Amino acid sequence: MAADDDLPLLSVRGLTKYYGDRLGCADVSFDLFEGEVLAIVGESGSGKSTLLSLLASELAATSGAVRYRFRDGVTRDLAALDEAERRHLLRTDWGFVRQDAREGLRMGVSAGGNVGERLMAVGARHYGDIRATALDWLGRVEIDAARVDDTPHGFSGGMRQRLQVARNLVTGPRLVFMDEPTSGLDVSVQARLLDLVRSLVRDMGLAVIIVTHDLAVARLLSHRIMVMRRGFVIEHGLADQVLDDPREAYTQLLVSSVLAA
Repeated sequence: MAADDDLPLLSVRGLTKYYGDRLGCADVSFDLFEGEVLAIVGESGSGKSTLLSLLASELAATSGAVRYRFRDGVTRDLAALDEAERRHLLRTDWGFVRQDAREGLRMGVSAGGNVGERLMAVGARHYGDIRATALDWLGRVEIDAARVDDTPHGFSGGMRQRLQVARNLVTGPRLVFMDEPTSGLDVSVQARLLDLVRSLVRDMGLAVIIVTHDLAVARLLSHRIMVMRRGFVIEHGLADQVLDDPREAYTQLLVSSVLAA
């Protein structure tokens, strides 16, 4: 019998989504293993955000299946989970860093409270322990402890994204979804956030699926890259292979446009 580490954490087969007659994505299949980072890239309208929402069970697929290996070693079809099971999974074993931090944070709740809510979702009840852990995580994401009782309203865009990272990782998830996490940030703030994410992913052994239009982000963070166009995966391989020796003309165009910029 195969050891758990030899089995995919996430297994996707034939995933397809239609919005009426309009195609969102079609026939996507891949496996993701623990500790692996997959970047999904493509231009606006390529289907990458639809795919991410399907993988995170925020959209129902038209056809196909997404199967996840739980901590007990049992792999289950996510479509078979009830709503309570799905919510629990998203609050504990999974994380989701949103493009707009306002969608991923409780904007009226303090920074410490945002982190503490995730801890309470996994059963933490001791206020002192929750606050201490929140302070530890604020330090890890380079937010001054003096801001623990401040709400995200007064935070910069980069600070909000770092707080989102802390909120999502505090429960020690196994799989994290990231939707354009550096979009809208200036270059220096992007670099700081990416360095932070890369070190945390490495240290925690996380599996990550990141959607980005930025090939530099994909190169820095990912082991594999999936290129999408008009709802289809047109190229999929090791990050260096896809970026340094792209097979498809569309991928070559994407890479050359970055080099020319």
